Amino acid sequence: MTLPPGPLGAAALLGLACLVAAVACAAWRLLAGPTLADRVVALDLLSGLLVVFLLVFRILTGEAAYVFVALGLALIAFLATVAFAGLLGRRDDD
Repeated sequence: MTLPPGPLGAAALLGLACLVAAVACAAWRLLAGPTLADRVVALDLLSGLLVVFLLVFRILTGEAAYVFVALGLALIAFLATVAFAGLLGRRDDD
């Protein structure tokens, strides 16, 4: 893996460092969340962060396949969030 020249490479590395910190915080909330709603929101945040991570990694490697993987993950994560929201809605009604 070679870094892009100039400020783009530095920005990508800084972005990766910030993403790792954000993923750690979201994973902590996912594991320690007091309610199921907290865990669902943390899982949605984690999937969004992974999409961004894949796109930044695409910039660093130059491999175009990561864009398609990120797009597929974003679509699946959206459907999972909608399904979890429906489950929480039914649970609150009971």
